[in-house]
Amino acid sequence: MTQPVPEAASVPEDDQPTPSHPRQQEIPLAVVHGQPVLQIPQDLYIPPDALEVILEAFEGPLDLLLYLIRRQNLDILDIPVAEITRQYVEYIGVMQDLRFELAAEYLVMAAILAEIKSRMLLPRPPTEEGLEEDPRAELVRRLQEYERFKQAAEDVDALPRMDRNTSQVAAFMPDRAAVRLPPPVELREMLLALHDVLKRAELFTGHEIKRDALSVRQRMGDVLTRLEDGAFHRFESLFEAREGKLGVVVTLLSLLELAKEQLLEIVQEQADEAHAAERRPPAPIYVRSLAAGGGGEEVELSSEFDDDDTTAAAETPADDGR
Repeated sequence: MTQPVPEAASVPEDDQPTPSHPRQQEIPLAVVHGQPVLQIPQDLYIPPDALEVILEAFEGPLDLLLYLIRRQNLDILDIPVAEITRQYVEYIGVMQDLRFELAAEYLVMAAILAEIKSRMLLPRPPTEEGLEEDPRAELVRRLQEYERFKQAAEDVDALPRMDRNTSQVAAFMPDRAAVRLPPPVELREMLLALHDVLKRAELFTGHEIKRDALSVRQRMGDVLTRLEDGAFHRFESLFEAREGKLGVVVTLLSLLELAKEQLLEIVQEQADEAHAAERRPPAPIYVRSLAAGGGGEEVELSSEFDDDDTTAAAETPADDGR
């Protein structure tokens, strides 16, 4: 039997909850200037497509029914069927007044609520076990099951989602060669390697041979100093073998320069013809200074074989390392 659905504005005022099922305070739809708004104002303009948004907010009749229960903080195990049915029918009545095409499933739920309400008003026969069956049991089971699935869906939706909470980033990562750390070295191995290096270094130990700077002009002065007594000296005695070939050449050049400047006299003993025929060693050569006894006047010496660098190096006292 199908009953006509009452409109929201024509709900009888005497359809109030019984004392056994007191009506709990509803959650207001909105708060305007500090005053709660429990019902939609009659003169409020609602766009034609507004209820489409409202209906789309509910995923079905169970969602709408659960919303009505949670809105008033009702116990899902002890649903006041009469009050919930009245509110549910009011929602459907408002939708009909606004010429909204209701889905069939919402009307089916309204019929189920009306049936449960009528069954609770009629006397119920006891079961075989002597317990009365609650007409709301099946509806409560469906609501609890739906609530669990809805909560699980909300928990899953709260998880980070690709392209919503996170996004893929293509970043170029250059290839990095694996770094292999060398094994640690023991101190003993390092000392052995150092010992081998020192042994090889001893094989290449040498000393630098530095040529003494010899000056012809300085050697001319040395020769005159040795010959300042005015006597004849053997030619060979003026040479120092320890100076090597370079020292011999420098001394010879100094003697020739002094002879050229007429500061030195070079003579040789006269050998007879028989002595020359026998090819004996040459006669001794003697050298004498002509500058001796010159009144102490300083003789200026010069040589074309010396340059400025050689003369300066020769005149600088040698560092003997002490």
